[in-house]
Amino acid sequence: MEQKPWFKHYPDHIATEISFPNQSLPEILNETTEQFPNNNAISFFGRKITYQALFKMSHGFASALQKSGVKKGDRVAIMLPNCPQYVVGYYGALIAGGIVTQVNPMLVARELKHILDDSGAETIIVLDAFYEAVKGIQENTSLKNIIVVSLQPSGAKFEDRTFEEFIAIGTEAPKPVSIVPEEDIAVLQYTGGTTGRSKGAMLTHRNLVANIYQTKEFFKDNILKGKERYLTVIPLFHVFGMTACMNACIQMAGENILLPRFDIEEVLGTIKQEKPTIFPGVPTMYVAINAHPKAQEYGIDSIKLCNSGSAPMPVELMRNFEKKTGSNVLEGYGLSEASPVTHCNPSFAERKPGTVGIGFPSTDYKIVDLATGEQEMQAGELGELVIKGPQIMKGYWNMPEETSVTLRNGWLYTGDIAMVDEDGYLSIVDRKKDLIIASGYNIYPRDVEEVLYEHPAVQEAVVIGVPDEYRGETVKAILVLKDGQTADEAEIIEYCKQNMAAYRVPTIVEFRRELPKTNVGKILRRALREEVQAKS
Repeated sequence: MEQKPWFKHYPDHIATEISFPNQSLPEILNETTEQFPNNNAISFFGRKITYQALFKMSHGFASALQKSGVKKGDRVAIMLPNCPQYVVGYYGALIAGGIVTQVNPMLVARELKHILDDSGAETIIVLDAFYEAVKGIQENTSLKNIIVVSLQPSGAKFEDRTFEEFIAIGTEAPKPVSIVPEEDIAVLQYTGGTTGRSKGAMLTHRNLVANIYQTKEFFKDNILKGKERYLTVIPLFHVFGMTACMNACIQMAGENILLPRFDIEEVLGTIKQEKPTIFPGVPTMYVAINAHPKAQEYGIDSIKLCNSGSAPMPVELMRNFEKKTGSNVLEGYGLSEASPVTHCNPSFAERKPGTVGIGFPSTDYKIVDLATGEQEMQAGELGELVIKGPQIMKGYWNMPEETSVTLRNGWLYTGDIAMVDEDGYLSIVDRKKDLIIASGYNIYPRDVEEVLYEHPAVQEAVVIGVPDEYRGETVKAILVLKDGQTADEAEIIEYCKQNMAAYRVPTIVEFRRELPKTNVGKILRRALREEVQAKS
């Protein structure tokens, strides 16, 4: 790979190109267990599980799966919040040769049935709260094995085996399964559904292992093997949580502090008690901590590194959070199809707020024209971001046409409008479909949102285009105000007029108590657009 402009930012001790072992994910768990058997792998509300115990439980679960008929290539769905059973089920499925099918526990029956039908999963590990939803559609799917997880004793009876009953049948060592890392799929990571019908990104063992080693190399100055404690409140069923929290933590022999949901008091209490050193998060989490009046009393200065992903991080929020916590927030970028991380602001070079940084080791990227996707744009020009690297998916499960549109000549076409500056720093402007065209002007919602976040009364902001007879579309801002703060539509519009070009100024401002979000905390812009369409 030729030298790229962003490679100049890498110091000599951090490689721009990496080589990594030809390993499967279970082999990474094996390796860590051999080296650090007594290190804590998981902490869950005071319960500690060592790597040796995790290894034993995962192999027992794999044995039970094989006894239940799971063979190499069979899909095993996991529909759980963050909990030890998730990690055991994930690695157990991979040890048995299965393909993990990630399922968001908050899906409605129609969405759940689509993923189960599309993947052909015959086994599912499900939280007891969602058991009835699974049973309600079972006869219309391929499901044969349902394994029920209860995080608290409930006394409930199930037609199917509990997690404890199931793992108890795995009394023998699992049968060895030959895995070819560059060919064999480890995970079907379904795209979040915020941009239409969910598609299963086929992530191979090599894809996921590559992203672990890319992360390790990029952050080698910040993370010490066997010493770190990861605060994992991002859902593990989300690709960012899976890689940046679970898999990377295991490779680094860290302790994974699992929380099943983001509750601000619970998170702060956990920080005070467990003293995590690394906190992968999303902007809405940092918003909540930043807004908490007593956050600094919880020892949040134990956190030395926050890597932010999944959604753009407003610059003003980043500055305020860092001032309050003393930690560095390194905003990055990724997507399900890339396992997921491709870019991040470096700790070893200039950090440019408002950008998602530079490419990971062994990652190439460029900006191409929106019309054909073939002409490379110059520095500072807008176009579609395309990426190449070992972490790029194999394709979409059972969707050859969609695969051919997204993967072209070795490049992943992301659908994100972006630009690269002369130093190689990447700025994500918006999704193609989020672009607002008003009176012939292209308006990128993030440009407007950045200004709104700087208003002292605004806690959260999202901008969408709404139909307008004269302009075609016009700009609507939907805001959540900080506790104790007030503002009205006229004030916000006047503030925008003073801080942005007239064509970008919102003509409609709506105030809400909260915004619709995914489980990972990403604001659902599409849901807000659909509300407008339903009313028109």
